[in-house]
Formats: sequence, structure tokens, C-alpha cells
Amino acid sequence: MQLSDPVIEVFLLISFLSFLPAMLVMFTSFTRIVVVLSFLRQAIGAQQVPPNTVLIGLAVFLTFFIMSPVVDVVTKDAISPYLDKKITIQQAFTVATPPLRTFMLKQTRQKDIALFLNISKTAVPADAEGLPMRVVVPAFAISELKTAFEIGFLIYLPFLIIDMVVTSVLLSMGMMMLPPTLVSLPFKLLLFVLVDGWNLVVGTLVRSFQ
Repeated sequence: MQLSDPVIEVFLLISFLSFLPAMLVMFTSFTRIVVVLSFLRQAIGAQQVPPNTVLIGLAVFLTFFIMSPVVDVVTKDAISPYLDKKITIQQAFTVATPPLRTFMLKQTRQKDIALFLNISKTAVPADAEGLPMRVVVPAFAISELKTAFEIGFLIYLPFLIIDMVVTSVLLSMGMMMLPPTLVSLPFKLLLFVLVDGWNLVVGTLVRSFQ
């Protein structure tokens, strides 16, 4: 049985579809976005607002927005020719890989790539196009986590200052039994609304990929 056999192609296609959730997390901007949004919710102190469904939905649609140039190229060069029976599924995967690799390498630190090249004992290629995906994907993942933590730290700072001020005021007033988070939450929400926080956070996230 050849790899071009329709049964094998259907099997590969089903396997690819089952792998889509992992691809969404590891091959796209989703990880950075959802981690930063989680940091934002924790910094504000509203543990269940926005709910997980809203955060994940927002992260998914922002991912589609950021990845749309890559998706357009993959659709034009790989998916559409495959659906038109012009190329095989193996050729479609081969054509779809370079745009994804280019996007990931643009966001990946050289230090992280060197780490996985060293661990896998892979020779350093002549150019970026020669990097195998087994090196690019984990390097991209930890680079995204580092960037997300850096953005999360910056988000935490103003809310931390509010917590410290509220705690100091409550202690000076002798109101030690009143939870500081209960008092600071309205002030955090007011600050976030006044500075148009969602616009700032989402705009920063999108621009961080440009």
C-alpha cells in the first residue's frame, strides 16, 4: 500500500485533525495570549471574572487575527491545491511547514534554539530554513512563555501598588480584620476602566507579534 492510497490519506487527515488543538497551543500565538490574560485576571483579583470561557474564546479569536497572514499563505499554497487534487497530503504538509516555521522563528530567542539543538545533538544548519520542527516548536514554546511572563510582570505592577496602598491605609486605620483585597478590587477595576485596559492589553499583545 502506497502513501498516496486514499485510505492512508484519510487516516493522515484524521490524525491531523486530532492534532489541531495541540497545534493551536504550540504552533501559534495562543500560548502567549492566554497566559497574559490569565495574569491580568489574577492581578485584578477577580478570580472568576472574566470566566475561563470568555478568556479562552478571546484568546482563540485573537490568535486567528494574528495568524491570519500565515493561514492565508498555507491555505493558498497547501490546503487549496490539496483540495483541488493538485498535490498529495504529504506535499501539502511540506508546503505548509515553511510559513509556520518563519512565524515561530520570528518570535523565538536564539538562546532557546541553541538549547534544543544542543539537547538533541543536532548540527547547526547553514540557515534558519534548515532547522527541524522538533527543535523549533519547543524553542518557540518556551520563548512564548518567557515573553508572556514578562508582560504579566508589567501588568501586575500597578495593581500591586494599589494593593500595597490599600493595605497601608487599612493598617493605619486599625482595620486589620478587613481583607485588603475586598477594598482594593473596586479601585483596581476603576483604574482598569479609566485607562481603557482591554484596549491597552489587547493592543500590546497584538503588536508584540509584529
